[in-house]
Amino acid sequence: MSAEEPLFRVVRGVPTAEELAALVGAIVVRSRPAAAPSPAAASAWARSGRPATATPVAGPGGWRASGLPR
Repeated sequence: MSAEEPLFRVVRGVPTAEELAALVGAIVVRSRPAAAPSPAAASAWARSGRPATATPVAGPGGWRASGLPR
């Protein structure tokens, strides 16, 4: 492929500048490798909505500890 050769071409229709921009944006997004978000990157607010992994504390003060963030 030479430097003058386009990466893609429209073979039917006459797209507007906005339609071409949307097409280029979609091609760029699809060509990038998908990166998985790291679990450590979740905020405390996001973690607060997830089920707790540890069992609740039973005994004195257990009710108070159940409402605190882990």
